Amino acid sequence: MSSSIGFVRFRDDQLIKVGKILCLGRNYVNHAREMNANIPEKPLIFLKPSTALLQNGGSVVIPPFSTEVHHEVEMVVLIGKRAKQVDKATALEYVSGYAVGLDMTLRDLQEIAKEKGLPWSVAKGFDTSAPVSEFVEAGTIKNPHDLNISLKVNGVLRQSANTREMIFSLGEVISYASSVFTLEAGDLIFTGTPSGVGKVVPGDELEADLESVGKLKVRIRSQEQSMAGKG
Repeated sequence: MSSSIGFVRFRDDQLIKVGKILCLGRNYVNHAREMNANIPEKPLIFLKPSTALLQNGGSVVIPPFSTEVHHEVEMVVLIGKRAKQVDKATALEYVSGYAVGLDMTLRDLQEIAKEKGLPWSVAKGFDTSAPVSEFVEAGTIKNPHDLNISLKVNGVLRQSANTREMIFSLGEVISYASSVFTLEAGDLIFTGTPSGVGKVVPGDELEADLESVGKLKVRIRSQEQSMAGKG
């Protein structure tokens, strides 16, 4: 299940090739506060490459140049058709599916980048940094703005919230993103994480859950374990 790099799956096992991965920072008030950061006035967007994708059941591999890797559970949106300058009132018409994902972050590298005013690309975009569950059809989700989302590490609850707590709605996010980028079928949007982010280490098992959508299970491995095929 962890193969097919650059693709995501629907529950019917259909493979979708991914283009851009857009990610939101600070889209939950409590997370912004725990990071000692200001609440943004408009969506804060950064990018991950499609090679960061990891499918359900795979292993997040920690690069040897980081010692502080954090989990961030998020609702993920799949864009189903070309979107440019769309209105927030009609933005959900461009969504074809929902999943639960993890924005794995090399926090030590991110903090250095923040201090120096440098991009977050390495801290956010390393291989296996974007695990995503199977997608469900958008039409099966009655209200994506009222879904419980959570993350357990080794069976212990770390993050728990509801998507209604997002600062920017999906309509606002898609409308703003489409004013900057031309969104295309296969693009993903990671919609931000609630509070409770924290460190993971090799051997940890993570289980993310998004109500009515599904679960995502991955494990954490070191690069040495990955190269040796252990863990």
